[in-house]
Amino acid sequence: MNAIDFSPLFRTAIGFDRLARLMDNARALPEANGYPPYNIEKTGEESYVLTMAVAGFSEADIDITTQENTLTIAGRPQPQPEDGRSFLHRGIAGRAFERRFVLADHIVVQGAELANGLLHVALKRVVPEALKPRRIQVQGSRPAITGEAAPQAQAA
Repeated sequence: MNAIDFSPLFRTAIGFDRLARLMDNARALPEANGYPPYNIEKTGEESYVLTMAVAGFSEADIDITTQENTLTIAGRPQPQPEDGRSFLHRGIAGRAFERRFVLADHIVVQGAELANGLLHVALKRVVPEALKPRRIQVQGSRPAITGEAAPQAQAA
């Protein structure tokens, strides 16, 4: 049995349907063949760098998109004229690729840079102000006694 049953969770928890979708999407992703190789590095408390080896690709050959918490990096090299060249061994893979990464909530792509055959994609967790913890000030007041009017504010 390959399926995970989340129905007991849905009986007592609200808003976890995204978890089930995430698990289904992770299972449905095509098997990776290891090309191109990549690293994921945590560079700070809330920042990451995805580094992908893309030798032979130019900036115009690479397409980076995000949609619904999924980062997709695709490479489609432009056909190169052979110009009468004859290869004895061709070990530099220049084939098209597409890699998908599932991003956690509030992870945004800050930028991308291609240098020395490595694509560096900077990612950062940016939590909206509305979702950050807030400290609520507790106001003190004298409780009203039954039959008494509430105290009036004194004019200064």
